[in-house]
Amino acid sequence: MPDAHASTGPLAALRTWSPPSGTDVRAVVLILPGGRARSRQPASTRNLAYRRMVPIARSVHRATRAEGAATWLLRYRVRGWNEPDHDPVQDAWWALDGIRTRYPHAEVTLVGHSMGGRTALRVAEHESVRTVCALAPWIEDDEPYTQLAGRDVVIVHGTADHTTSPTASHRYALAAREVSERVCRFELPDGHAMVRRAPAWTELIRRTVVGAVTGTPDPGIARAMTAPDPDGLRAVVG
Repeated sequence: MPDAHASTGPLAALRTWSPPSGTDVRAVVLILPGGRARSRQPASTRNLAYRRMVPIARSVHRATRAEGAATWLLRYRVRGWNEPDHDPVQDAWWALDGIRTRYPHAEVTLVGHSMGGRTALRVAEHESVRTVCALAPWIEDDEPYTQLAGRDVVIVHGTADHTTSPTASHRYALAAREVSERVCRFELPDGHAMVRRAPAWTELIRRTVVGAVTGTPDPGIARAMTAPDPDGLRAVVG
């Protein structure tokens, strides 16, 4: 039996993994891939940015399916952010509205990489979202953060990332703490593609998501959320 199926919507496409048959879905994890600053090229499941998130989605599903969580992996319409259209934000909002319609009481955890991390942070104000996990997020100087009020935010960045800025994500985490008491940021010696330390990235994502789904935060993440900078915003991934 296949582990997932695809469904197509008016703006984008979703690949979904469901909990065991007969289980009430009480949480959804929405996975958002990376992309490009500008591109009208149609997004594809063959794109590396999308393929990079498939094993993460599967890992999240294995860790949370018994807890009644579904996992959704979004494929955008096009590959670019495309200022001022913010195409992936439109697509993520469409997916979140779909979750709200299908599972009205489900709480959503967002997991996004690079452009997907920026997208996850942008759509955090959606009424279903409770937790955001942003991996090597693309952050600009004027990036808004007030939409993170009341949300749990976990940011992870590689110190050797030359594609998106670890310094920018640190500044953003500091700003986000002005509106949310539950913000932390982790660092690890890796680049943008999350390749060299892939198991460490995946394990931290798993800890974040399981804590969000079960309502029992991971102790290490909970400590970082209450620790001042640098311990809470430059925490080292073990």
